[in-house]
Amino acid sequence: MGEKYQAYRKLNYNLPEKSWAWNLYGAGLEKMGHDGQPEPFSIPEPNDDQLLVRIDSIGVCFSDVKIIKQGGNHPKLYNRDLSVEPTRLGHEVALTIVKVGKNLQATYKPGQRLAVQPDIYQQGKSTAYGYTIPGGLIQYHLIGDEVLKTDAGACLLPVEDDMGYAESSLLEPWGCVIGAYTQRRRLTPKDGGIMWIIGQPGDSASFTFSVGLDSPATIILTDVPDSVKQTVSNTQAKIVERNGLTPADYESLNKELTDGVGFDDIVVLNPASANTVGQIARLIARRGTCNLVGSKSLDGLVQVDLGRLHYDYIAFIGTNRTDIAASYGEARNRCELRTGGSTVFIGAGGPMGQMHVQRSLELPDGPKVVIATEISDDRLKTLNDMFKPLADKNGRKLFFFNPNTSKKSFHDFVMEATENQGADDVVVSVPVASLMEEGDTVMKPDGMMVLFAGVVNGTMGFINLSNVYLSNAQYTGTSGLTIDDQASVMARRVAGTLSPGRSVAAIGGLETAVEAIESVIEGKYPGKVVIFPQIHNLPLMGLKELKERMPEVAAKLGEDLMWTNEAEEVLIEKMWEKPA
Repeated sequence: MGEKYQAYRKLNYNLPEKSWAWNLYGAGLEKMGHDGQPEPFSIPEPNDDQLLVRIDSIGVCFSDVKIIKQGGNHPKLYNRDLSVEPTRLGHEVALTIVKVGKNLQATYKPGQRLAVQPDIYQQGKSTAYGYTIPGGLIQYHLIGDEVLKTDAGACLLPVEDDMGYAESSLLEPWGCVIGAYTQRRRLTPKDGGIMWIIGQPGDSASFTFSVGLDSPATIILTDVPDSVKQTVSNTQAKIVERNGLTPADYESLNKELTDGVGFDDIVVLNPASANTVGQIARLIARRGTCNLVGSKSLDGLVQVDLGRLHYDYIAFIGTNRTDIAASYGEARNRCELRTGGSTVFIGAGGPMGQMHVQRSLELPDGPKVVIATEISDDRLKTLNDMFKPLADKNGRKLFFFNPNTSKKSFHDFVMEATENQGADDVVVSVPVASLMEEGDTVMKPDGMMVLFAGVVNGTMGFINLSNVYLSNAQYTGTSGLTIDDQASVMARRVAGTLSPGRSVAAIGGLETAVEAIESVIEGKYPGKVVIFPQIHNLPLMGLKELKERMPEVAAKLGEDLMWTNEAEEVLIEKMWEKPA
């Protein structure tokens, strides 16, 4: 370990006089910093309930671009006047504690390394770090109750000592990827909620509801068979009957009984009309369920809100049995890639898409066939260079598809690669509704679609909901992450089953933040851009450039130009200037 790197790790130096920062004063890159440069600020002393922290590395995210474009109009900034109350980008952060307020000294200590879990809620309101809370594009700053006292406790994760700074900051985006395959949907009737059961006029079918019917506080019945009326009469719920309704009446019912918030749980018995199911689906509450129970296909595809599948965690569940409760629970509703199956990754060439592909190839019980789609041959070549050796090593088949250059259609390509079976799973990492719809066409009847990229709520798309109840198809989506997701990434990294450093494609110093964001907008680098705020005068460069520009660092890269802790150590030893 070099002398400067050791001093850096152990905080064996005096603090500088100033902390340089990239504050954001409005929409547009020209509103970052002052005259295109970071600004100097005094380094504050923490009060009794604060930590003074050093920011060691920051991953640049496309979410930062969204803030740049929208400024104070971004949903997580709540129409804030940034010219008066600026924020600061940087939510993929690794940091080191420098000083600890006296009320926190039993929990934290100087030199302790942490990663930030930025998806913060306080009293149910999103106050995310790097958005509402000024983030990590700064050298030193204070952290207090806004991060330490949230609805989920302190949103800081202790980092293992042997982890590098860059890979520690990438725990956040990797946590989002890991979170995409954990169950975020509510899969049982809501306790104290409002349930709406909709049947078909004149239907005399016999239905049961073996478990879960004691949960709702109110149950609305519309044209249900006598068997359902008898079943619900044995509960403590308030029973409301509204028969003879048409889709034109549904919104009025919603306003009357839920104040327009939506029904927590909707059960549709023997559905037949795709249009009617689509109208019903609009009235699902946030984190609500729509349980389809039937044995015959709908008369077409159903138009649903794709944005709400991602952001509001609405769940479409179902069964072809007569026990309505058979639809519920995790045993029937999977969220992980199918073991030994086939997975299609749409938009695999971007940084997050790459992470999904990498995870699938490193997953011990992952898919045997992986199909990566991208509209850039250069990005597909990068995917091949990065992941073909990994796929071969782990006995996986890896295919690449570019719809702009292939002589085959997407559908035909997937069918050929899967021996006409279709994909077990489709993961969409680009926010394009038409691609989500297209992905649905290559899914097996019992397949799963993961909407990782979010389209805005109200973006409609047609999907095959008949397969939900006839064959157990799944439609899932996730937004953000939890600290447990980040901890899971770290545990897998320590166990050797995940390599976050493989995602690093470019590095830069403090002054390159604007250029780094521009590179993300342009898609310049095939992976994550990581900024080291403590290093001045480090140009933004891809890892491929290191051999010529910084050969000492390049010599420590891993196989396939993978970023390593050894390369990071040489970088800090060579480029960091120890304060006098």
